Amino acid sequence: MSESILDQRWPWLLAAAGIVVAFLLYASIELDPSQGPADPRQVGSIDDLDQLRDRDDLNILFILIDTLRSDHLSSYGYERETSPFLDELASTGLRFDRHLAQSSWTKSSMASMWTSLNPWRAGITRFDHILPEEVILPAEILRDAGFRTIGLFRNGWVAQTFGFEQGFEVYNRPPALRQKPEVIAKKPTIYKGGTDEDVTASAIEFLRVHSGGRWFLYLHLMDVHEYLYDEESALFGSEYVDVYDNSIRWTDKTVQILIEHLIDKGYADNTIIVITSDHGEAFSERGFEGHGRQVFKETTEVPFIITLPYRLAEGVVIPTRSRNIDIWPTLFDILGIETDRPSDGRSLVPDIVAAARGEELPEADRTALAHLDQGWGQRSTDEQITISVADGNYRYVRTPIDQELMEMLFDASEDPRELRNLSETDAETLGRLRSIADAKLGEDEAYGEMPTREISEMELNQLRAIGYDVGG
Repeated sequence: MSESILDQRWPWLLAAAGIVVAFLLYASIELDPSQGPADPRQVGSIDDLDQLRDRDDLNILFILIDTLRSDHLSSYGYERETSPFLDELASTGLRFDRHLAQSSWTKSSMASMWTSLNPWRAGITRFDHILPEEVILPAEILRDAGFRTIGLFRNGWVAQTFGFEQGFEVYNRPPALRQKPEVIAKKPTIYKGGTDEDVTASAIEFLRVHSGGRWFLYLHLMDVHEYLYDEESALFGSEYVDVYDNSIRWTDKTVQILIEHLIDKGYADNTIIVITSDHGEAFSERGFEGHGRQVFKETTEVPFIITLPYRLAEGVVIPTRSRNIDIWPTLFDILGIETDRPSDGRSLVPDIVAAARGEELPEADRTALAHLDQGWGQRSTDEQITISVADGNYRYVRTPIDQELMEMLFDASEDPRELRNLSETDAETLGRLRSIADAKLGEDEAYGEMPTREISEMELNQLRAIGYDVGG
């Protein structure tokens, strides 16, 4: 079993974090990225992937960038240079080109990702649902395998009060620390709410005091969700979408500082780094803004990048459809950890190997679904299910709009933004994907009906402060 928290050096992390943040804010963040440490990893090949299962020194750095849609990253084809460092990670690692989150609301999406179950099977579909103790989360599996497990978050939907702390030795929201005046001037509301620098500072302090052994470090970043950026990242204008892109550039720099520190501390050759997101963001492509309302492409297509403890001479792009529910089956496969928990996901290792070798991709279930109960945030609202089915180039969406249940069908091969509805011209495909949606929604919850808890007005106000309309 892992050490008690009282036996760790970790609890004084936050006390020292202020010093680290001061250093970051007034020194490291001003550095030219070209001055960072060189990548010390050895060059390897996809044939070395199998050998990782036999290693007992591997760590996992899991970075969740909240509200990050994949098509706003340069490596996913975006015309703006929003993500130079993330692109660099992808260029020597694994990038999954068509990756789908299972919901457009954080709590439901994260429960789905951690459990490897589709949202209606994971059961977390309403604002007062909580994960019961019988749910087996990755942190529990890794803890029992000898990893130290640390979780740092800034989104209240994944707080301890909803059961997301299971398996973590330490799981908390770092306190907001003092920001530079120019950052506060850009976004005055961050003074109380903090920024992702609070999370990365605490992570850096953990890396500094860690005394050995394997670790799993989960960081849930929120600056993209809050459209935060500094003056140096203000490269793309001041319109709604420009500010979003500025915040991606800012977060890209934040991640770079963290990973350069990881390299500096000697962890590059024994750490798997994962970059992904819980959902995307809409910019009125079809009359909706934000997220947590619909499950169209713009709010469910997210990045998924894995950096291995060695460099690939050329990064591998995996072209097949992948899903957030596949992330942990894939990581457990890479680590050689067997689990018997229920799962709707599958390991993507066969896809990785085939893509790297230029071989025919293996036969597998390529269907990916996203789901949302549009009444998730209200106490008295009846269930209002919206669901999408992505199958090949097609996407079927069924959603309540203006009290009418609408069906839509898109073909990305001819309409990459998926704005042209083909539901009236391709009845065969519409019917086939409708049947898949109905069959999937008929599946039972894996752990039975989810328990609920009363959420205090203070908690509701904290969630409202980050843009959620809840509790009515």
